[in-house]
Amino acid sequence: MSSFDPSAWKKIGNVISPETIPGRIINFSSDAEPAAAGDTWRIWFDIEENGGRNICFADGSVHEPSAMQRTRAVLSSGPADLSAPLSLGNLPDRWNPRHPQHLRLKDGTHRLYFWTRYPGVTRYLAADSVDGLHYTVIDPHRACFYHPHDRAVAENAVPDGLTFDGNRHASRPANEPAALPHQVVNDATTVYQLPDGTFEAYTAVIEQMPGRKNDPGYVAYDNAVGYRRFIRRFVSADGLTWNGPVGEIRPDASDPADLQFYYLTVTHTERGRVGLLGHYRCAAQTIDVELCFSDDGVTWHRPYRETPWLPRGREGESDHCIIMPGRSLVRHDKAWWLFYSGYNFLHNHSRSFGGPEASHLMCASIPEIPFPPNMS
Repeated sequence: MSSFDPSAWKKIGNVISPETIPGRIINFSSDAEPAAAGDTWRIWFDIEENGGRNICFADGSVHEPSAMQRTRAVLSSGPADLSAPLSLGNLPDRWNPRHPQHLRLKDGTHRLYFWTRYPGVTRYLAADSVDGLHYTVIDPHRACFYHPHDRAVAENAVPDGLTFDGNRHASRPANEPAALPHQVVNDATTVYQLPDGTFEAYTAVIEQMPGRKNDPGYVAYDNAVGYRRFIRRFVSADGLTWNGPVGEIRPDASDPADLQFYYLTVTHTERGRVGLLGHYRCAAQTIDVELCFSDDGVTWHRPYRETPWLPRGREGESDHCIIMPGRSLVRHDKAWWLFYSGYNFLHNHSRSFGGPEASHLMCASIPEIPFPPNMS
């Protein structure tokens, strides 16, 4: 049995940097897929493009990042472009996809989940593909989830006082239904298909602090001042229509007052679910990776809450302030691999370390997961 030892991580470092692809590089909640053998990976992420963002992937060795072949999606409001190496069709013009998650479904087809933005639009969509390269958005006007800024969200469906810019400055088209209250979430979302073919999703949500400015967790310089982030779980038969919430994870009385949960990414193993919980210290404006466990996805155990599992880097290193992991850990070549976005700046952008603000696509591996003794 492996013991809890954060020093067991081997950091490979920067895989894709702003020096290689200008702008902010983000693979948070995205996938990394190894070849059958060797050091070749396909890494999904999103990049800056034409004033917005776009989905892409890179193929190659993480030890030779400069030689990786990068492929950007060709976006279209019509059918997917079959002549392109990667394309996404039925996406309205100027909508910007980001945070791609690639699932190989049990029927052999492929699905992408992603957030997309446009003035008045911030929503979570799904797109299907037969070949894994040419995707069609299932319905851009009927999303899986909506951010409070989306035009489909009614004012009374968001926490009191929360900004909902999309509602104030964009009207909802007649052919677009209003978002249901349980569909209104924050924008850190991950989806998984379960062995029985159904789906589960974990997403951040926010609620107003009951004590307002007198709440012990109140931090005046947070970018969602007066609100608390935590995680909810949803379930679905088809991965498109979601029910819930069915379970949630939030800080408890044993945690610091300023602790919030920013994300939960999950790895399904033979011994149960392994979670990487976004341990957001609001006062410090830093985000660490907390290791947690669950048998059912509903009740989560946090035996190592006081110590980050994957340590942030030293000052001057790319992941000094924030670590945002990919969708899952990946078992490959006798180790568990984690691809993640490392940020050198505080969450509220008030300060960066070691240079201007930057995010890097990074990688680390560890031989084993330190399961607690009570997990089968």
